[in-house]
Amino acid sequence: MCQPAWAEARTRTVRLQELRELRRIRDRIDREYTRPLDVPGLAREAGLTAETLHRTFTRAYETTPYAFVTALRATRGETP
Repeated sequence: MCQPAWAEARTRTVRLQELRELRRIRDRIDREYTRPLDVPGLAREAGLTAETLHRTFTRAYETTPYAFVTALRATRGETP
C-alpha cells in the first residue's frame, strides 16, 4: 500500500514539473511577445492541450496567456 507521504511527495513533484514547464512557456512568450501568440503551439510543445495550458497558466500567474502578452505589448509599446 502507498504511504500517504509518498503520494504527497509525488503530487509536489508533479506540481514542480508543471511550474517549470509554465515558466519556460512564460519566458518564451516574454522573448517572442511581438509575434502572434500561438497557445495551441505552445501547448503542443509542453505536451498539454490548449485548454490545460490556459487553465494552469491562469492558475499560476493569475492572468491568461493572452492577457499576459497583451500587457507585455502595452508595457513595451509594441503592437502586433
